Amino acid sequence: MIRIVVVGDIGSGKSFISNLFKQPVFNADLEVADIYKKDKNCFKKINKAIPNYFSKFPLKKNELIESIIEDKNNLKKISNIVHPIVRRRLDNFLKKNKNKKIVILDIPLYFENKLNKKKDIVIYIEAKKKQILHHLKKRNNFNLFFINQLRSLQLPLKFKKKKSDFIIKNDYKVRTVKNNVKLILKKLR
Repeated sequence: MIRIVVVGDIGSGKSFISNLFKQPVFNADLEVADIYKKDKNCFKKINKAIPNYFSKFPLKKNELIESIIEDKNNLKKISNIVHPIVRRRLDNFLKKNKNKKIVILDIPLYFENKLNKKKDIVIYIEAKKKQILHHLKKRNNFNLFFINQLRSLQLPLKFKKKKSDFIIKNDYKVRTVKNNVKLILKKLR
Protein backbone atom coordinates (compact mmCIF):
# COMPACT_ATOMS: atom_id res chain seq x y z
CA MET A 1 0.00 0.00 0.00
CA ILE A 2 1.23 3.46 -0.92
CA ARG A 3 0.39 6.05 1.71
CA ILE A 4 0.10 9.50 0.16
CA VAL A 5 0.07 12.19 2.82
CA VAL A 6 -1.22 15.67 2.08
CA VAL A 7 0.14 18.50 4.25
CA GLY A 8 0.12 22.31 4.09
CA ASP A 9 -1.24 25.42 5.74
CA ILE A 10 -4.77 25.70 7.12
CA GLY A 11 -7.03 26.63 4.21
CA SER A 12 -4.51 25.71 1.49
CA GLY A 13 -6.88 23.18 -0.09
CA LYS A 14 -5.58 19.90 1.37
CA SER A 15 -9.00 18.25 1.62
CA PHE A 16 -10.10 19.32 -1.84
CA ILE A 17 -6.89 18.04 -3.39
CA SER A 18 -6.98 14.80 -1.34
CA ASN A 19 -10.35 13.96 -2.87
CA LEU A 20 -9.03 14.55 -6.42
CA PHE A 21 -6.88 11.41 -6.08
CA LYS A 22 -10.08 9.32 -6.17
CA GLN A 23 -8.65 6.93 -3.59
CA PRO A 24 -9.78 6.14 -0.03
CA VAL A 25 -9.14 9.28 2.05
CA PHE A 26 -8.59 9.54 5.78
CA ASN A 27 -9.47 13.15 6.61
CA ALA A 28 -8.41 13.90 10.19
CA ASP A 29 -10.43 17.14 10.35
CA LEU A 30 -13.64 15.30 9.38
CA GLU A 31 -12.85 12.61 11.93
CA VAL A 32 -12.44 15.23 14.66
CA ALA A 33 -15.77 16.84 13.68
CA ASP A 34 -17.40 13.40 13.84
CA ILE A 35 -15.88 12.74 17.27
CA TYR A 36 -17.24 16.06 18.56
CA LYS A 37 -20.67 15.19 17.16
CA LYS A 38 -20.96 11.52 18.21
CA ASP A 39 -18.47 10.57 20.95
CA LYS A 40 -20.17 11.23 24.27
CA ASN A 41 -17.23 9.81 26.23
CA CYS A 42 -14.86 12.28 24.55
CA PHE A 43 -17.27 15.11 25.33
CA LYS A 44 -17.32 14.11 29.02
CA LYS A 45 -13.50 14.05 29.16
CA ILE A 46 -13.21 17.48 27.51
CA ASN A 47 -15.94 18.91 29.73
CA LYS A 48 -14.12 17.57 32.80
CA ALA A 49 -10.71 18.90 31.63
CA ILE A 50 -12.08 22.35 30.84
CA PRO A 51 -15.43 22.85 32.60
CA ASN A 52 -17.85 25.75 32.20
CA TYR A 53 -17.57 26.13 28.42
CA PHE A 54 -19.87 23.49 27.02
CA SER A 55 -23.63 23.65 27.45
CA LYS A 56 -24.46 20.06 26.44
CA PHE A 57 -23.58 17.18 24.12
CA PRO A 58 -22.81 17.29 21.23
CA LEU A 59 -19.86 19.64 21.47
CA LYS A 60 -20.50 22.88 19.58
CA LYS A 61 -17.74 24.44 17.52
CA ASN A 62 -18.43 27.98 18.72
CA GLU A 63 -18.10 26.87 22.37
CA LEU A 64 -14.89 25.06 21.53
CA ILE A 65 -13.49 28.16 19.82
CA GLU A 66 -14.50 30.34 22.79
CA SER A 67 -12.69 28.01 25.23
CA ILE A 68 -9.50 28.19 23.16
CA ILE A 69 -9.67 31.97 22.69
CA GLU A 70 -10.05 32.47 26.45
CA ASP A 71 -7.16 30.15 27.31
CA LYS A 72 -4.75 28.80 24.71
CA ASN A 73 -3.79 25.95 27.10
CA ASN A 74 -7.27 24.55 26.50
CA LEU A 75 -6.25 23.66 22.94
CA LYS A 76 -3.51 21.36 24.29
CA LYS A 77 -5.93 19.78 26.76
CA ILE A 78 -8.46 19.13 24.01
CA SER A 79 -5.76 17.78 21.67
CA ASN A 80 -4.50 15.37 24.34
CA ILE A 81 -8.00 13.88 24.55
CA VAL A 82 -8.94 13.91 20.85
CA HIS A 83 -5.68 12.89 19.13
CA PRO A 84 -5.53 9.34 20.57
CA ILE A 85 -9.08 8.76 19.30
CA VAL A 86 -8.12 10.04 15.84
CA ARG A 87 -5.07 7.77 15.86
CA ARG A 88 -7.28 4.73 16.60
CA ARG A 89 -9.57 5.73 13.76
CA LEU A 90 -6.56 6.05 11.46
CA ASP A 91 -5.41 2.54 12.43
CA ASN A 92 -8.91 1.21 11.66
CA PHE A 93 -8.94 3.02 8.31
CA LEU A 94 -5.57 1.51 7.36
CA LYS A 95 -6.70 -2.00 8.37
CA LYS A 96 -9.94 -1.63 6.43
CA ASN A 97 -8.06 -0.46 3.31
CA LYS A 98 -5.00 -2.73 3.61
CA ASN A 99 -5.65 -4.26 0.17
CA LYS A 100 -5.86 -0.91 -1.63
CA LYS A 101 -2.90 0.15 -3.77
CA ILE A 102 -3.09 3.76 -2.59
CA VAL A 103 -4.63 5.57 0.37
CA ILE A 104 -4.66 9.30 1.00
CA LEU A 105 -3.97 10.68 4.46
CA ASP A 106 -5.19 14.25 4.95
CA ILE A 107 -3.72 14.84 8.41
CA PRO A 108 -2.80 18.44 9.30
CA LEU A 109 -0.64 17.35 12.29
CA TYR A 110 1.00 14.42 10.48
CA PHE A 111 4.60 15.34 11.39
CA GLU A 112 3.70 16.85 14.75
CA ASN A 113 2.04 13.60 15.90
CA LYS A 114 4.92 11.52 14.54
CA LEU A 115 2.72 9.56 12.13
CA ASN A 116 5.32 9.64 9.36
CA LYS A 117 6.61 6.38 7.95
CA LYS A 118 9.75 6.09 5.84
CA LYS A 119 7.93 5.03 2.65
CA ASP A 120 5.14 7.62 2.86
CA ILE A 121 4.82 9.93 -0.12
CA VAL A 122 4.32 13.44 1.23
CA ILE A 123 2.69 16.14 -0.87
CA TYR A 124 2.88 19.74 0.28
CA ILE A 125 0.04 22.01 -0.80
CA GLU A 126 1.32 25.52 -1.38
CA ALA A 127 -1.00 28.49 -1.76
CA LYS A 128 -0.57 32.24 -1.51
CA LYS A 129 -1.42 33.69 1.91
CA LYS A 130 -3.89 36.13 0.34
CA GLN A 131 -5.76 33.27 -1.36
CA ILE A 132 -5.73 31.20 1.83
CA LEU A 133 -7.22 34.08 3.84
CA HIS A 134 -9.90 34.63 1.17
CA HIS A 135 -10.69 30.90 1.27
CA LEU A 136 -10.81 30.80 5.10
CA LYS A 137 -13.16 33.79 5.33
CA LYS A 138 -15.79 31.73 3.47
CA ARG A 139 -15.87 29.15 6.27
CA ASN A 140 -18.43 29.17 9.09
CA ASN A 141 -17.08 30.39 12.42
CA PHE A 142 -14.10 32.13 10.76
CA ASN A 143 -11.90 33.50 13.53
CA LEU A 144 -8.33 34.50 12.71
CA PHE A 145 -7.21 34.31 16.36
CA PHE A 146 -8.51 30.73 16.60
CA ILE A 147 -6.82 29.79 13.30
CA ASN A 148 -3.55 31.24 14.56
CA GLN A 149 -3.92 29.18 17.74
CA LEU A 150 -4.26 26.06 15.58
CA ARG A 151 -1.23 27.13 13.54
CA SER A 152 0.78 27.44 16.77
CA LEU A 153 0.45 23.65 17.18
CA GLN A 154 2.02 23.08 13.78
CA LEU A 155 5.62 22.83 12.72
CA PRO A 156 6.84 25.58 10.39
CA LEU A 157 5.54 25.30 6.83
CA LYS A 158 9.14 25.48 5.53
CA PHE A 159 9.88 22.26 7.42
CA LYS A 160 6.86 20.49 5.92
CA LYS A 161 7.71 21.72 2.44
CA LYS A 162 11.30 20.52 2.80
CA LYS A 163 10.16 17.07 3.99
CA SER A 164 7.78 16.66 1.04
CA ASP A 165 8.31 14.51 -2.06
CA PHE A 166 6.01 16.66 -4.20
CA ILE A 167 4.68 20.22 -4.10
CA ILE A 168 1.35 21.20 -5.59
CA LYS A 169 0.87 24.92 -6.05
CA ASN A 170 -2.79 25.49 -5.43
CA ASP A 171 -3.98 28.39 -7.54
CA TYR A 172 -7.58 27.38 -6.73
CA LYS A 173 -8.15 26.47 -10.38
CA VAL A 174 -9.50 22.91 -10.55
CA ARG A 175 -7.94 22.10 -13.93
CA THR A 176 -4.38 22.99 -12.87
CA VAL A 177 -4.62 21.09 -9.60
CA LYS A 178 -6.19 18.03 -11.29
CA ASN A 179 -3.29 17.94 -13.77
CA ASN A 180 -0.78 18.02 -10.88
CA VAL A 181 -2.57 15.13 -9.20
CA LYS A 182 -2.52 13.11 -12.45
CA LEU A 183 1.22 13.76 -12.89
CA ILE A 184 1.96 12.57 -9.36
CA LEU A 185 -0.10 9.42 -9.79
CA LYS A 186 1.66 8.73 -13.09
CA LYS A 187 5.09 9.04 -11.42
CA LEU A 188 4.04 6.69 -8.62
CA ARG A 189 2.85 3.97 -10.97
